[in-house]
Amino acid sequence: MIETVALDPNRNVPGVRQHARFADTVHAEWIKFWTVRSTRWSLALLFLLGAGMTSLICWTAADAIADGETGEAPASFLTWGLTFSQLAALALGTLAITSEYGSGMIRATVAAVPRRGSVLLAKGLVVGGVLFVAGVVTAVAGYLGGNAALDRQGVGVALSDDGVLRALLGNGLYLAGLGLFALGLGLLIRHTAAAITIGMALVLVVGNLAYVLPGTWGEWTAKLLPGNAGGTVAQAIPFEGRALSPWTGFAVFAAETLVLLGVAYVTFRRRDA
Repeated sequence: MIETVALDPNRNVPGVRQHARFADTVHAEWIKFWTVRSTRWSLALLFLLGAGMTSLICWTAADAIADGETGEAPASFLTWGLTFSQLAALALGTLAITSEYGSGMIRATVAAVPRRGSVLLAKGLVVGGVLFVAGVVTAVAGYLGGNAALDRQGVGVALSDDGVLRALLGNGLYLAGLGLFALGLGLLIRHTAAAITIGMALVLVVGNLAYVLPGTWGEWTAKLLPGNAGGTVAQAIPFEGRALSPWTGFAVFAAETLVLLGVAYVTFRRRDA
């Protein structure tokens, strides 16, 4: 006689994990992150544009920098390539989520991990962690390449000089923050081209145009925009003298990013995948 046993969905089965641990979620997001071909292209562009443009501008303008013709301190140019590498960071953060919506994989993701907050947190850790390391490596490479040209003109900048080490680490912090900012935009908009366009417009176009606004309110508007506020931590001596101080600016940028991610999370929970 065969006895039929009803399977209890809440019963623990040896060797079978009913709910994914957070470490499993992070591991899954890590695999997905590196499976997408755009990840490697974006990181390669981030490094080439960041380190390459910093080195190029220092080598081509070393004489003018040494003679004071630029009107800026030599240290201002040591993370000059950040202007371009931040574009790759925005693209990478956006694609980390919009590529899943484009392929439909997001439905499998939320089916495997119903707790959508865990999904967003895992994605944020992967995107932010990778961009922090890539940003620091890029900044150090740009510093070594660019400072070599400045040294030849006798205006080299040492790591121990005020603001230099902070700028190199700040490059990683800022790019990580941009990646998370773009992740939030991508989650809200769910369309790659639109999210990247809006992110670049906010950080680059609107941020630069805001400085021409008249009066005190225009100056503060410019100071508080994401790119202007966060970017100062990645500059040894900011070009724009009216910007917020490095750590104050980064704190404002971090708060703006957290608010955006919070809104994105609420929307993520309420909308269908």
